[in-house]
Amino acid sequence: MFKKILIANRGEIALRVIRTCKEMGIKTVAIYSSADADSLHVRFADEAVCVGPASSSLSYLNIPNIMAAVEITNADAVHPGYGFLAENAEFAEICGQTGVKFIGPQPEHIRKMGDKITAKETMIKANVPVVPGSDGLVKNLDDAITIAKEVGYPIMLKATAGGGGKGMRLVWNEEKLEENLNAAQNEARASFGNDGMYIEKFVEEPRHIEVQIAGDQYGTVCHLSERECSIQRRHQKLLEEAPSPFLNEDLRKRMGNSAIEAGKAINYEGVGTVEFLVDKHQNYYFMEMNTRIQVEHTVTEEVIDYDLIREQIKIAAGEKISGENYYPTMHAIECRINAEDPYNNFRPCPGLITSFHSAKGHGIRVDTHVYAGYTISPHYDSMIAKLICKARTREECIAKMRRALDEFIVEGISTTVPFHRKLMDDKKFIKGNFTTKFIETFDFKKEK
Repeated sequence: MFKKILIANRGEIALRVIRTCKEMGIKTVAIYSSADADSLHVRFADEAVCVGPASSSLSYLNIPNIMAAVEITNADAVHPGYGFLAENAEFAEICGQTGVKFIGPQPEHIRKMGDKITAKETMIKANVPVVPGSDGLVKNLDDAITIAKEVGYPIMLKATAGGGGKGMRLVWNEEKLEENLNAAQNEARASFGNDGMYIEKFVEEPRHIEVQIAGDQYGTVCHLSERECSIQRRHQKLLEEAPSPFLNEDLRKRMGNSAIEAGKAINYEGVGTVEFLVDKHQNYYFMEMNTRIQVEHTVTEEVIDYDLIREQIKIAAGEKISGENYYPTMHAIECRINAEDPYNNFRPCPGLITSFHSAKGHGIRVDTHVYAGYTISPHYDSMIAKLICKARTREECIAKMRRALDEFIVEGISTTVPFHRKLMDDKKFIKGNFTTKFIETFDFKKEK
């Protein structure tokens, strides 16, 4: 087992990793930017090293500075968390070359799943259902026209190196194809330095449902059931829950088995997530694979009573997994509490938190790195906390979340708490009747 782990991340996920490391008797090293000197992950780590100024490119994405921190602290492993360098194959490779264990998949796994075309081709070979579309990158406009006719409108144009909704366009007919192809390529080139595009059939009334998997270094892969992630805006998740209110037991097992086949297809090592689109007829299609811990891993932990960070560390240390598949015994919902103004199109609201009181009580978990007197920096993601409630049934879980949101107090900045509170009273949400387009029709206005 590792003696000391450097956490190459910040905020609540860095603190989350530190907690499990302490329970396992492993020393921890926090890295931080000058803007994060007062963050809780810095306070609770055994050691802390400043790796640069506030800008992510000069600190949390600065590989030479991070590796220097690894060297001066004699860390024997690096946990990347999520975001930043978590899915950077070059970083994983450098760790390996310097004799430091990257707690995550091998670099080739990251590369295979990071490129959407390669990922799709890999899934087809593994007999995992994929959305009908182009066999590779679109060569030019004429090629796009031909493929779109074969697939049938509406179609989605997607950047092969895309993420976060960038480089994506929905096209309803041939007249709009050229305009949208140019726009998507320009956005992809500016965002990722790669304007490669592919085409997929647009899945109508889709739900975004993902399956958590774990694989060891000896070829064993298991699944830990699914998470419902359809409540999102601009492809950014706002709420996740497990189990999905949309799946029946047969579909749950089939999707779980497909996720296992996806992991086995690349000899996956570590914990990861296979994401699917599920249409209104309960047909499911592979969307992408995230080769890291997810923000919403907490939901899975609560419904199966399982520490996924501990599992990550044990797998990286060479331990075998049982191979047993897990299914939910409880229901859990996670609300992402963001420093955003939901009354003004979720505009980011950095600033000083003057008062902070998180919800408490039976079946409630709060993962956060902030406190009263903490200043939210404008340089990073706006998520400041994750509020997770669990109960025996979905109905009880929603009721518990209503109560928890009522006593979750953050003053000094605007947050998404009021949005989530109203969501808990929405009839469609309560019935589980929603898709990824739900937020577009959700009536959310400030009460007078």
